[in-house]
Amino acid sequence: MTKTTVKRLACLLIAAAALLPGRGVAQVRPSVATLSEGLMPQEKEMLGLALDFSKKCGDVLEGWIAAKEVTEDRLFASLYFPVLSTDPPKFTTDWDRLADRDVPAIQEAVLTKAGTIVYAVLVDKHGYLPTHNLRYAQPLTGNAANDLVNNRTKRIFNDKTGISAARSTAPFMIQRYQRDTGEQMVDLSVPVLVKGAHWGAVRIGYRLVDAR
Repeated sequence: MTKTTVKRLACLLIAAAALLPGRGVAQVRPSVATLSEGLMPQEKEMLGLALDFSKKCGDVLEGWIAAKEVTEDRLFASLYFPVLSTDPPKFTTDWDRLADRDVPAIQEAVLTKAGTIVYAVLVDKHGYLPTHNLRYAQPLTGNAANDLVNNRTKRIFNDKTGISAARSTAPFMIQRYQRDTGEQMVDLSVPVLVKGAHWGAVRIGYRLVDAR
């Protein structure tokens, strides 16, 4: 990585580092257009996908409330019910069954947009991932090494990268990290709003393409 690239990414992370601890607190943020001026072509491509992804997920969540399938309070509540005998631990919620029904089609469509995309997921602001991509929601086998890779759904990803993505209210955030499976990844996240309040984020993880 060149010094110029490091400096550019550092600026992006600094610009995107503000976190919002509560609901409905309005803060002034730079526009996506302003912050995206220095992005590389792959980053711009992923940002475009993430912005559309976020809007679709927000619409789905608001649809649940409008249809009275879940209350707004329940959707924003930090109520996670442990799934017995799971390691890493898994959880259900009052609404994860709705995510299992409505979110996969949106997420899988994002995966088809580029061969470099490893995951495209919706998380709440605590890092809870209700419904992972189909490739990572395979049946549990009891083999820990196998399940770590192939069954990653319904976990709370509150590692440094995961919680930063989930809680950030900046227009977008780009982070580089090593996934717990050992892969070197780029994670681009965009906040998800529900009725104007920060609910969580969409995250797109992808392999970096050498732009030289």
